[in-house]
Amino acid sequence: MTRVLIVEDHASMRESLTMAFSRTSDFQVVGEAPNADYALDFCERLRPDLVMMDVCTEGGASGLTAVGTIRERYTEMKIIVMTAFDEITYIPRAKAAGANGFVYKSRSLNYFLDVAREVMAGGTSFPKPKTIPMPQGEAPLTDREMEILRLMCKHMTSKEIAEELYITENTVKYHKANMLGKTGFTKAVDLAFYMISNGWINPLY
Repeated sequence: MTRVLIVEDHASMRESLTMAFSRTSDFQVVGEAPNADYALDFCERLRPDLVMMDVCTEGGASGLTAVGTIRERYTEMKIIVMTAFDEITYIPRAKAAGANGFVYKSRSLNYFLDVAREVMAGGTSFPKPKTIPMPQGEAPLTDREMEILRLMCKHMTSKEIAEELYITENTVKYHKANMLGKTGFTKAVDLAFYMISNGWINPLY
């Protein structure tokens, strides 16, 4: 029997997942948490085999940060990240943090169970990531460029972004110029708006 911990701040989603897992003969939900900051404590106390981790949880707590923390302590514990936001960076960031799978909440509960079984069988399950359309011959945006775009979406100035990332303001401006050169936009703010409107970036996180 696979012991499952669900970290999800929306009660309806948490209840739906609990019901779906509980109706099976191979899963048992041993705990629920609305805040990713508490996930490690729950893992230490409950020792689940599988953690279902939401990206954005109660109080703005980061599920991706929690994944990395859990992975450092429990190398064999399986973790599946889930989100309602179709942001381009979530899948690679989940992989980098040590997740074993990734599911969009728009999928059916049966699909969640299929992914959970695949992961528990020793596999991994990640959707094919979206790619940003680029002119022929151009490279995609780097992780640092995406990070700067995300902070721009929070209405941060170049100076504030530089302080947040511990880089110089000129470096921020250099990255902005590179992004504009790659995408054909003339203003970084227009590029940021385009990324939000097309679901490439979640401005809330």
